[in-house]
Amino acid sequence: MTPVQPDSIFSSIPAIRFEGVESDNPFSFRYYDPSRIVAGKTMAEHFRFACAYWHSFNGNGSDPFGGPTHIFPWDRYTDPLDRARAKMDAAFDFMTRLGLGYYCFHDVDVVDYTDDVADNERRLQAMVAYAKQKQVETGIMLLWGTANLFSHRRYMNGAATNPDFKVLAHGAAQVKAALDATIELGGAGYVFWGGREGYMSLLNTNMSLEKENLARFLHTAKDYGRRNGFTGTFFIEPKPGEPSKHQYDFDVETVVGFLRQYDLLGDFKINIEVNHATLAGHTFTHELQAAADAGVLGSVDANRGDYQNGWDTDQFPNNLNELTEAMLIFLEAGGLQGGGVNFDAKIRRNSTDPADLFYAHIGGMDAFARALITADKILQKSEYKKFRADRYASYEGGAGKDFRNGKLTLEDLRDLAISGGEPEVKSGRQEWLENIINRYL
Repeated sequence: MTPVQPDSIFSSIPAIRFEGVESDNPFSFRYYDPSRIVAGKTMAEHFRFACAYWHSFNGNGSDPFGGPTHIFPWDRYTDPLDRARAKMDAAFDFMTRLGLGYYCFHDVDVVDYTDDVADNERRLQAMVAYAKQKQVETGIMLLWGTANLFSHRRYMNGAATNPDFKVLAHGAAQVKAALDATIELGGAGYVFWGGREGYMSLLNTNMSLEKENLARFLHTAKDYGRRNGFTGTFFIEPKPGEPSKHQYDFDVETVVGFLRQYDLLGDFKINIEVNHATLAGHTFTHELQAAADAGVLGSVDANRGDYQNGWDTDQFPNNLNELTEAMLIFLEAGGLQGGGVNFDAKIRRNSTDPADLFYAHIGGMDAFARALITADKILQKSEYKKFRADRYASYEGGAGKDFRNGKLTLEDLRDLAISGGEPEVKSGRQEWLENIINRYL
């Protein structure tokens, strides 16, 4: 069967160009100018924007209360490879029209899997060859690949942390094939997301053994990748729960502690998802800062949650205040290490037109670009940096510096408290700082 041609899906959508803030064209960028230099890099270099293959071309709008609302032309094909090729034709057409330079995928997003390991490998290899051809034709590259080790029923108790070693072996087979695909396609990174690497009840869980097995699994996969020519970055993506009650990759600090404990910190960076940060009870900025402080700020899955819902709604990002604060951390940390900004977001169930996928990505890209421009102005023109430096100035000299250098005993500190008298109360000026964000927006 011949796959559907992509122009039958997006033929009415023009190529998306930068037209500036005065444009009324909904199919244009108002802030995202890929060639514009901000803080020494082009916007394209800062962000390396990517399309999440799974949400944009696999998500069908279904939810626990209703079936699919997004009906794809390629769904009519019964042969899995015909269906996969038609979907990939549409995906690369979409990314080309939008001007996206990268994409990300799970193995099962690219082609339907069965329970036959060898057959799955053959299917994925066939689609890797097709994707490689598409990459050559379009110049679009793979940002990162990963394996879906959470959807199949065999992974109901996890993959690398499963109590049954046979399940772990199946997970390893999938990771090997996904790593091979990532290497063949020149992927800049490979992500491990432990969707079910956790527990539902401690009554039936050996937590110590499960975490040891997870660490050994990561070491084994990392060693395989390096032996076979993978020179990119390995990432771990934190998430606190859902679907598990508790996941071992709860948040950035938990992952950093895990990596340090099991001698993996030198090999892995963090892929931070915005909505996962809020599910952990944090802000996106908190997770960015924690990763930056640990030297592992690797990549970002861009989305947002619904603050009235307690689950991962994966909406496209549009909160300019939140993104501007995030871009302050992003710029001061020197940007991402090895990754990019992947739109791990999906259009809503009732957004059913092909144009909606463009509107969503255009809005997200513009929001990040506007936030980057604003953050750079704040750092360059406002008193933001000076205020923070002044607030901690007491540690830059005298006794404060001696304390940082480990030169003071507890007795010394007690004597300094007596001789120094009651400290002056100094305002943190939070409202003034928040006003700076709004002023430059």
